[in-house]
Amino acid sequence: MAVYNKLVRDKIPEIITEQGQELDTVTLDEANYEKELKKKLSEEVSEYLESTEDNEALEELADILELLQSLASIHGGTINEVEEIRVNKAEKKGGFERKVFLKSVED
Repeated sequence: MAVYNKLVRDKIPEIITEQGQELDTVTLDEANYEKELKKKLSEEVSEYLESTEDNEALEELADILELLQSLASIHGGTINEVEEIRVNKAEKKGGFERKVFLKSVED
């Protein structure tokens, strides 16, 4: 028996059952859901950082985006609101397209 003890996508239990396997799940309360979303985000960011192929990186970024949608929701927002905040910050401070690496600032 494999033990996972981690948050999974909603259809994973259905997929496992269709494969003829038995499983044990629990529905998390809000506090544990937020905790597990954050753990999952860390896991997916690590997988993105370890990716070596573009298609693999894009898959991990898609997983991160899915988690960002869920995290925005638990904080009372939407991914559209997060995008609006991102746009406003980009207008005020810029994005990262110019690849600027700040080495130092003299006092």
